[in-house]
Amino acid sequence: MIRILHDNDAPARGGQTSEAEALIARKAVRLEEAERIVAPILADVRARGDAALLEYARKFDGFEGSTVRIPVRGSLSPEIERAVEVAAANIREYARTQVPAETFVEYPDGRRLGQIVRPIDAMGAYVPAGRYPLPSTLLMTVIPAQVAGVATTCVACPNPSPEIMGIAQWLGVTHLFRMGGAQAIAALAYGTETVPKVDRIVGPGNIYVAAAKKLIAGETGIDFIAGPTEIVIIAAEGNPRWLAADLLAQAEHDVDASAILLTTSRRLAEAVAAEVERQLATLPTEGVARPSIEENGAIIVVDTLDRAVEISNDLAPEHLALHDAALLAKIRHAGAVFLGPSSTEAAGDYASGPNHVLPTSGAARQRGGLSAADFVKVIAVQELTPAGLARLTPSIAALARAEGLEAHARSAEIRQEARQDARQDARQGARQEARQDG
Repeated sequence: MIRILHDNDAPARGGQTSEAEALIARKAVRLEEAERIVAPILADVRARGDAALLEYARKFDGFEGSTVRIPVRGSLSPEIERAVEVAAANIREYARTQVPAETFVEYPDGRRLGQIVRPIDAMGAYVPAGRYPLPSTLLMTVIPAQVAGVATTCVACPNPSPEIMGIAQWLGVTHLFRMGGAQAIAALAYGTETVPKVDRIVGPGNIYVAAAKKLIAGETGIDFIAGPTEIVIIAAEGNPRWLAADLLAQAEHDVDASAILLTTSRRLAEAVAAEVERQLATLPTEGVARPSIEENGAIIVVDTLDRAVEISNDLAPEHLALHDAALLAKIRHAGAVFLGPSSTEAAGDYASGPNHVLPTSGAARQRGGLSAADFVKVIAVQELTPAGLARLTPSIAALARAEGLEAHARSAEIRQEARQDARQDARQGARQEARQDG
């Protein structure tokens, strides 16, 4: 049975830890344990390349082949292909809005400033295939990279399903590898004889994948360190069946998933709790969803919706569902927001367009979800006219000398000396011409 708590029973004020915060905080401790386990695997793959990669693939993934690279070949049933076409079109359409524009501005003081946008050369997408294969993650990771213009798309999956194989071909993925876990992250980060080194690794995974991404982040770009999934729903009123379904949709992902409802209505809290039990009785994934709901789920009754927003902002949840769209202006931290009772989080998981690869465990305080912008570099460009540099030289020289960097100051001043010499030569030349004419 999902717990019903009152905010007074689980305060988040004055440095105390709320029940909801405690549910999410537990994951950080487990990640530290996982880092100690995966660090030797990363080092081994870095040192021995394919030899180490194959050993770990056989040990952890049951791999029996001679190479982890597999052909990008597969097919889709008509029903799945139609679904993929709809989802991919929406993901691609939304991703196009996220790519920064190239711009240039000419200022009257002699500065021409702008930015160019260039894609990274290669990306790696980790596509989980443990309890549930996730072909939707293939769409969510590869399409934004393609929109950004990334030429080399590498996909790592420990056990690709027929749908994953078919979508990889449908998308035109350039490299597909049957590998998973920390060894896959190491291969993509460092490169091996078979696996190209990539510039950025994205996509969710288990706790060992998350720990590996954290450890290689200093050398290879990552999206973020994703932990178990989570949702916070804020609703003063609503359909208990819909709310229970949304909580269970999150809970069935993982026994460590968190599903939390914040409401001002005790009556709604009790109705949703009862409905969760009714729906669990017929849910095929009850074996996962029930322990998730019982260990990590909660319905918290709050005095006001403002208090619910405060708790949500403290949690910075991966998914935030707001049944009252007027609350959006008060939201500061969330991976993705779902407005209104019709905007079920499952739509975002698959087909509405925004990305489902989102920050968890409070990381939404620092950033939002995966974006086409993650696969490009915004490169500043500046051009100064001689007069423009002349106007800046006193400031450049003063600041450079304040930092003890004399060569910096001289590199600007020497151009002014040359400019003054050129002016003087021009004046002398003009005087000589005038004398000759006279």
